[in-house]
Amino acid sequence: MHTLSTRYSLSITTGIILSLLYPLAHAEEQATSTADVKKLDAVIVTGTRSLKRSKTDSLQPIDVISAQELTERTGSSELGTALSKIIPSINFPRPTVVDGTELVRPVQLKGLSPDQVLVLVNGKRRHTGAFINLGGTIGRGSAPTDLNAIPVSAISRIEVLREGASARYGSDAIAGVVNIILKSDPQTGEAGIRYGIYDKGDGEQKQSYVSGGTKLNDYGYLIFSGEWQDNEATNRAGLDHRDPNSTTYGQRTFRFGDPKSDEVKVSANAGYDFSDKVALYGFSTYSHRNAETAGFYRLSNASNNVPTLFPNGYLPLIEGQLDDFAAVAGIKGDIADWHYDVSANYGLNQYDVDTKTINVDLYKDTGSTPNSFHNGQLKNTQSVFNIDLSKEFEVSALASPLNVAFGAQYLNQEYQIKAGDSGSYYKSGSSGLSGFRQADSGKWSRDSYAGYVDVEADLTNKLSASTAYRYEKYDNFGDTNNASLSLRYKLLPEVAVRGSVSTGFRAPSLAQQYFTQTSSQLVNGQFVEAGTYPSSSQVAQLLGAENLKAEKSKNYSIGFVFTPTKNLYLTLDAYQIEIDDRISLSSNINASSPTVRNYLTSNGITNTNFNTIRFFNNASDTRTRGVDLVANYQWQNLPYGELTTSLAYNFNRNEVTSVDKNPEILNALGVNLTRLDRREQYGLLAGSTPEHKLSIANDYKIGNWGINTNVTRYGSFETFSNSGAASDQKFSAKWLLDLALSYQLKNWKFTVGGDNITDVYPDKDVYDINKPTGGSLQYSQFSPFGFNGAFYYGKINYKW
Repeated sequence: MHTLSTRYSLSITTGIILSLLYPLAHAEEQATSTADVKKLDAVIVTGTRSLKRSKTDSLQPIDVISAQELTERTGSSELGTALSKIIPSINFPRPTVVDGTELVRPVQLKGLSPDQVLVLVNGKRRHTGAFINLGGTIGRGSAPTDLNAIPVSAISRIEVLREGASARYGSDAIAGVVNIILKSDPQTGEAGIRYGIYDKGDGEQKQSYVSGGTKLNDYGYLIFSGEWQDNEATNRAGLDHRDPNSTTYGQRTFRFGDPKSDEVKVSANAGYDFSDKVALYGFSTYSHRNAETAGFYRLSNASNNVPTLFPNGYLPLIEGQLDDFAAVAGIKGDIADWHYDVSANYGLNQYDVDTKTINVDLYKDTGSTPNSFHNGQLKNTQSVFNIDLSKEFEVSALASPLNVAFGAQYLNQEYQIKAGDSGSYYKSGSSGLSGFRQADSGKWSRDSYAGYVDVEADLTNKLSASTAYRYEKYDNFGDTNNASLSLRYKLLPEVAVRGSVSTGFRAPSLAQQYFTQTSSQLVNGQFVEAGTYPSSSQVAQLLGAENLKAEKSKNYSIGFVFTPTKNLYLTLDAYQIEIDDRISLSSNINASSPTVRNYLTSNGITNTNFNTIRFFNNASDTRTRGVDLVANYQWQNLPYGELTTSLAYNFNRNEVTSVDKNPEILNALGVNLTRLDRREQYGLLAGSTPEHKLSIANDYKIGNWGINTNVTRYGSFETFSNSGAASDQKFSAKWLLDLALSYQLKNWKFTVGGDNITDVYPDKDVYDINKPTGGSLQYSQFSPFGFNGAFYYGKINYKW
């Protein structure tokens, strides 16, 4: 099966390349605009510490996305959505009804975990999130960086390095790096408004934004950006057919779609040159997001309802507040022919969660219950201090100066859990999402120290090379050594081959090391109280847990770059990523049997208010293989107007290559456990992300008019059930069309458009009617484009 699929992917790749041969035949005869040349020759700053490396001569695969592409490829204001439209190796699913994951949607690169992508802003490490995804969706067990906290109006461009880069940047860069470059030109600015609504008449979106700046005495700049947005909820729930005896049988009771939310985002970016040798810089971002999402509907006759309070049942609501703040300040310049950059970096992500629901046990025991609770707070902070030095050395034997860079980093991370109201965790807790208990609360921190060296040069007129080495030591689990080597060889002036090999690592997040909570979960088709415990806790250690260690990776890539003219750019890269000691949540351990209960009680665990127990572990090794194709063509000498075509394709396959044996204590207790259940092993870590994704975009301008089209093909994907292969389902591939029409009137731009204008939905979940949701959740959470249908919008933008 894999062989056939691989052949299929290669045939697609070959066909795409052949489709480009016609424009190649005429490419030499066509002129190229100055803007096109500048776009391809723009200096990149990601994956290299040379100050002269451009996109076309990069030693590694890298995408450079302009601010214009981010705003014109989609009607969405979400950065994750925009990136997934442009870069096929990025997946941005839209899960819902998963305890708050809707607030921080997971962004995947190459089908790997969302926290295996390093995010930089202006080249500085961005902090990760406090919220940890515990639901059965993509990114389960991760606490990634919240990309959507950064205002799109503040962005000048984004550089996406599709290559492991731990040797240069440290932890998290296993899958690649996303470097967000903020605007720095004080002479330009923009303001605008956007309104959109889904074809079903819900999900209304309203947004306004402004971005602009000023010079600072002709020696510096200050840029400010701000956005405000208000989104109404969508609902694609089916009819509830769980229990014919309930008062709401056959009605739509669930809320299944995007959450209701409002958000404010601001940023500032500044720089000031004191002289030709000394410059100060600083930037900051802040985001505040309120969102409301729903849990599972409680039926009128269910044990988790109080009929005297809710005769027809009720829908638990989860209200989350996310605050995200970052600030960086530094000084850079030149001294004795050395370029230096010294910076301090602070980041904070805080998640407060409230619920509108009841505590059934509290009502049974006391005769009353609140209708709302504060369930607690999660907080993650990061402090980073960097010193970076670089210098070019003239070496007569080399075709270019030898760029040598080295530096050091100190990183401090803190994670905190604050308990909620006592009623939110009394016995089974607030229905739908239990609060954090006093026993769950705490504050933890760790320090790491790192040093690196990075060397890069053109060895000959045809051969370029770069190598990096990094040593990093964490005070809570040890040290790691990582290295990389990249080569690029120019076969012809217009054809080059490149390849890289590197090792990488990802330190377990503090959230993965210390998160504790008991909540209602859907496990093997039944609602249970699932306890999540740190692997270092007593209860987890008694059941065979071991302290977490870092993930380790080996990355390989090989590809070629084809630039026959300035108006054509084509790259093809193949890659393989092997990850050892992959961090994931264990399967749910059945803790309801008398044997397990007695064992825990005899060892001092008296609070056993859970049916299952799970913890994070390094239980598996995985392998990722794939191919990326990127092509951009500028059509010249057309009878009317100008046309730019962009084509991108990704084939990506993940598989689990080995799984650790069960802890011996579980076998002794008679617990029938698979270390990784079917859903995790074959789905979340492998097959529930499409293997194939194709994107074809056209930007056509004729006079003051503009037409943008974006066609995306999402390949098939499969969901896996813990109950066996009979309940697995394969979802077919889908084609989506986005279309926008714009008109430029001096400084004004008016746009109307639609995303998914053909109103495509994923296949329905054929097994949903037999699940405990009774047909209410009729679409898969793993759909790479969600399940909201067509979205129509209008925008007005003014630039100066």
